[in-house]
Amino acid sequence: MSKQGSCTYGALTALANEAREYYGVRVATLGRSILGNEIPVFTLGEGKRCVVLVGGLLGTEALCTALLLDFIKDYSEQLQKGNKVYEISIPYLFAERRIVVVPFLNPDGISYATEGVNGENPLFDRVTQMNGTADFSRWQANARGVTLTRNFGAGFARGKEEERARGVWNGAPVGFGGEYPESEPESAALGRFLRLLAPDLMGMIEWHVGGGIVCSCRDKLSAKTLAAGRILGRTMGNREQTPGITSPLGSPADWCIEALSRPAYRVGVDALHLGAKASRAPLYERLRQTLFTFPFML
Repeated sequence: MSKQGSCTYGALTALANEAREYYGVRVATLGRSILGNEIPVFTLGEGKRCVVLVGGLLGTEALCTALLLDFIKDYSEQLQKGNKVYEISIPYLFAERRIVVVPFLNPDGISYATEGVNGENPLFDRVTQMNGTADFSRWQANARGVTLTRNFGAGFARGKEEERARGVWNGAPVGFGGEYPESEPESAALGRFLRLLAPDLMGMIEWHVGGGIVCSCRDKLSAKTLAAGRILGRTMGNREQTPGITSPLGSPADWCIEALSRPAYRVGVDALHLGAKASRAPLYERLRQTLFTFPFML
C-alpha cells in the first residue's frame, strides 16, 4: 500500500495528461526515463525571460509533483479569468515571463515508491536485491539505483568521496550518484534543457519534501541570489528568512549555480503536519505565493 496517499505514479500521470488540455499551457517531452516513461515539461507564458521549477527528483517526493501540477491548473484558471494573484496580473505574467515546470524528473522512482516493483520490470531482480525488501516505499533513486540529486557535475567528486566513506559503491535505493555526472537519461535531459534555456534563464527552484531553503556553491553566490533567497524565505514562512548555505553535492540547483551562473535554490516543502490521506490543498496555499511571485524575484 502506498504511503503517499493519492500521489501514486498512476494518479500523477492522469493529472499530467489532464494538464495538457489546460488553457494557456504548452507541453513537450523533456526526455524519457530508463524504463521509457515520459518526462513532461510544461510551459506557462510567452515571455523571453524564464524560471524553471523542478520536482519529483526523488521517488519519495511524489507530493512535490502533485503540488506543481496543482500550480499548473491554478495558473491556467487564473489566466483564463484574467485575474490578479498577489497583485500580479496573470495575463501580464503570461506575457512577460515563462514559467517552465518539470513536475516529475524521476517517474520510475516515483512509480517504485508509490506502486512497488513487479516481476514484469526488467530490472526486478537487480533492484530487489539493492532494496533488500519487497517494500519500495522509501526508494529515492531512479530505476537502476542512481540518486538524481547527486548526479550533476557540481560537487560530484566530493559526493563520490562521501559515498565511498559510507560504503556505497554501486546502485542503491538512496545515496549513489552514478558513475559520472549526468550518466542517467533523466539528469542528462534536464542538463541539456537548462543549457538551451541558459541565455534567458533567470533562475530555478528544485523542490523537495522537508523544511528550509538552501543555496550552495559558496564561491558562486551573488548578492542577488542571496537577496532572492531571503524573499523566498519570507514567502515560505521561514523564521530565519535567510537561506542556508551548503557545499555542493551534485544536485541540479548546485549545477545551475556553478555551471550556468544562475540563481538556484533547493526548497523544502514542510509536509510533516499532513497525514498520508490529508488534503494537500492547505499545503498548496502555503506555497502559492512563492510559485506565482518567483518570476519577479530575480
